Amino acid sequence: MEFHFLPIFTFLSLALVASHAALPSEVYWKSVLPNTLMPKAVKDLLHPEWMEDKSTSVGVGKGGVNVGAGKGKQGGGTNVGVGKGGVSVGTSQKGKPVYVGVSPGPVPFLYKYAATENQLHDNPNVALFFLEKDMHVGTKMNLHFIKSTNAATFLPHMVAKSIPFASDKIPDILNRFSVKPNSVEAEAMKKTIKECEEPGITGEEKYCATSLESMIDFSTSKLGKNVQAMSTEVEKETQLQEYRIAGVKKMAGGDTVICHKQSYAYAVFYCHKTHNTKAYMISLKGTDGTAAKAVAVCHKDTSAWNPKHLAFQVLKVTPGTVPICHFLPEDHIVWVSN
Repeated sequence: MEFHFLPIFTFLSLALVASHAALPSEVYWKSVLPNTLMPKAVKDLLHPEWMEDKSTSVGVGKGGVNVGAGKGKQGGGTNVGVGKGGVSVGTSQKGKPVYVGVSPGPVPFLYKYAATENQLHDNPNVALFFLEKDMHVGTKMNLHFIKSTNAATFLPHMVAKSIPFASDKIPDILNRFSVKPNSVEAEAMKKTIKECEEPGITGEEKYCATSLESMIDFSTSKLGKNVQAMSTEVEKETQLQEYRIAGVKKMAGGDTVICHKQSYAYAVFYCHKTHNTKAYMISLKGTDGTAAKAVAVCHKDTSAWNPKHLAFQVLKVTPGTVPICHFLPEDHIVWVSN
């Protein structure tokens, strides 16, 4: 599933000026977070030409958006893809493989939603979730690390701000990206906007970031600027195989912000801060020798989750009884205060 940027009608020039809205994303990261390493998940979502060339120009018009890079030369147009929401990392229970996808069911990391019949029927005994008591060196899990099909990348902050992001603006949004109203792409975009507009669960502070800059601003407003940002990294894509936990490192800090990539025409992240949540970096070793460093998040209090959420139905536990953990896909980001 791909979206295509169309030719521009108006150009906006991006320059290195004092206003943070005009700073290239990498420069803004360094200015706000000089001591925080940029994780691979973020680097992969930045266009190299926007990072390296200060003369990048971006145009926005009613007919669409086009990005041109390099010393006044207009680019040939940029394609951004919206994947089907496939999950990058899956775990299994009792040795069974994982094939849990974000679509057509609800995103499994949004805890107000019940699992759909499709999710339960297709994979009744598998999920991304596991119990905290099983997170220790020596534990074996059947994991399938796959690359996300969602290739959408960040737009420059000024461009993202200029594009509507609201349910009552959907016809205009679809027109800008030349997306047919009844297409699969359109439904994915409508779903993302709706989820962003709905209130969160009790104790959840949520925000949908439509640019890297807005993600940085939300995360630092909740955690301060002395933070770490992490993402899952795997040496290579593998088939389903057994992995053994070789190390567990609990990340410092008492608060976390977790940002989940959504299906949209450009990179949009559902970010939320929840109470009693801890982040871990798990070292894994596959039977074929593949090494992985997977981010796991453990929720100590699940009492506000939907009782029919996928995690409860797979793990056979009830809300608020035991801590529940899950691995994160490679294109999701966890922010932790130091």
